[in-house]
Amino acid sequence: MQLTNRLHNLLTMEQYTQETYHFDLADNKIQAIHTFLSTDGAPTPKEFAIKAYEYVRDNWPYYPYRFSLINEDWRASELTTHKSGHCIDKVIILIAILRAEKIPARLGLAKVKNHIAVDQIVEKFGSDVLVPHGYIEIYLDNKWIKATPAFNKELCELLNVKVLEFDGETDSIFQEFDQTGKKAFMEYLEDYGTFNEVPLPYMFQLLQQHYPRIIESGITLGGVLSLSKL
Repeated sequence: MQLTNRLHNLLTMEQYTQETYHFDLADNKIQAIHTFLSTDGAPTPKEFAIKAYEYVRDNWPYYPYRFSLINEDWRASELTTHKSGHCIDKVIILIAILRAEKIPARLGLAKVKNHIAVDQIVEKFGSDVLVPHGYIEIYLDNKWIKATPAFNKELCELLNVKVLEFDGETDSIFQEFDQTGKKAFMEYLEDYGTFNEVPLPYMFQLLQQHYPRIIESGITLGGVLSLSKL
């Protein structure tokens, strides 16, 4: 029985190291990043995960005001060509890089109350609730660990928020307070679970449920949601 369970767990875990349509880790762009992050020799899985997390966190400045509803736009290789990224964009890139290193990783979605760089969202929708917010789950040392590479170091310094570090051992999912410890910045309101692909129709459904103005605008799957044009 134990052998059967172990085999099941191995097969289940293997799916989170494989290439999928959106996590296209065999693409040259992903492989180039993987090679770059491996130049210092053969790091442990934890060391590589930390290095990859910091690279993705700081290499694509956080920009939450453009949300593509085009399926092809959500491939990791395509997202690496952008100059900035939404939280989900950056998680997808990180997943592909980690899977290239054979580290199991998957996409998580949540609803958060966010106070970091969301002025246009509050202006357009009258809410500081951000849906869907993306986080990553990484399997290290026989457990799943959550992380959020969304907020780059420069943005955190600008907003007087501690940079969100990841130690490869404990969950790292939000900056709860600013540097003073008094002003709240983020809290998780609801967790929608994890996914082995980018569930774009479901993500669009969440957007419509929480932001009625999207329905009023007539935007549909296949378009691009740009807050500056609403």
